[in-house]
Amino acid sequence: MGNLRYLQKAIYPGSFDPVTLGHIDIIKRAKEIFPELIVAVAHNPQKKPLFSVSERVRMLKKATALIKGVKVTDFSGLVVDYARRQKVNVLIRGLRMISDFEYEFQMALTNRKIAGSIETIFLMPNESYSYISSKLLKEVGFMGGDLSCFVPPYVEKAMKIKLHEDKCRPGIC
Repeated sequence: MGNLRYLQKAIYPGSFDPVTLGHIDIIKRAKEIFPELIVAVAHNPQKKPLFSVSERVRMLKKATALIKGVKVTDFSGLVVDYARRQKVNVLIRGLRMISDFEYEFQMALTNRKIAGSIETIFLMPNESYSYISSKLLKEVGFMGGDLSCFVPPYVEKAMKIKLHEDKCRPGIC
């Protein structure tokens, strides 16, 4: 635990597709612990994101505009390599439900094996956000459901536009 003696800066990595109120809650909680927080949007085309990386970065910048000490950026490759380049030794991960734990625990142990000086800290969102998942929100939005209690208004609007575009591809509408 000696490598945590300088708790000045942390990275909260993720796909943030889309940014949810749960993500924003984790950002606020992490800021209570760390003076500086980098929110890092991962380039991960395997996930087939709804929003481009630049759109997700833009939405996160808007979501965190009033939170001092938060920097939003994007990265490619392994998060531990990105953390080393940023000279950061703490990663923040959100845990919603017990079902998240197994995957997050595997990832944290793998990261520790690759980069032993980088620790992972798990934070839980407020209970009212603990069941929110981006995948579920995309399904609800695709079916025309109300997303206002899950995402900021500008994200809901952007989702409706994107999901409508998906429904109206040539040959479908």
